[in-house]
Amino acid sequence: MSFTCTKLLLTHSQIWHSATIHPFLQQCHLGTIKSEQFNTWLVQDYFFVVEFTRMVGRVLASAPLHHFDVILGGLAALQDELSWFKQKAAQRQLNLDTKRQPKCQEYCEYMHSLGSKPYPVQATAFWAIELAYNQGWQLPGEMPVPYNEFANRWGNAGFTEYVKILEQQADEVLQVAAADIQQQAEEAFVKVAKFEQNFWQMAFNAG
Repeated sequence: MSFTCTKLLLTHSQIWHSATIHPFLQQCHLGTIKSEQFNTWLVQDYFFVVEFTRMVGRVLASAPLHHFDVILGGLAALQDELSWFKQKAAQRQLNLDTKRQPKCQEYCEYMHSLGSKPYPVQATAFWAIELAYNQGWQLPGEMPVPYNEFANRWGNAGFTEYVKILEQQADEVLQVAAADIQQQAEEAFVKVAKFEQNFWQMAFNAG
């Protein structure tokens, strides 16, 4: 098999499983997640999305022109997502003027560091981050109110298709990348998976 995103998923299936199937998400599905746990996730994920938006801007700066449309579409969606997070926080009377927790801060710093990496590495990380949310909110199955709104945002068919296009764009540049860049992309994939697992655990520990 040539070097592709699918190969990364197969090679690192165990760590990817931990990144996308977590008690936090399972308890959202069961409706048993505690408010403190979910609220912790919501606030910290807002901080994450702020930095992720900056990361996607840097991905655009490195991308070939024919990848622009997809990335620009992602940026437009993130603008809406940040406003949506603010609305959800206001509904729950949560303070967004607070500190990032250490696991969130580490993830944000890592996303910032990707700006100095070759485009195939950035494209791989971009795809992996979006896929983690797509699968994480999709795999548990239908969720009850109010968690269904969150699950539908990242688990809907349109978002799934968007993630598939990100995978195609990453594959395009990975397959012609030098071996050392492919290795960096693989390392980025593993790091994203571990950061995702740690992020869910951070929120879960709040309970």
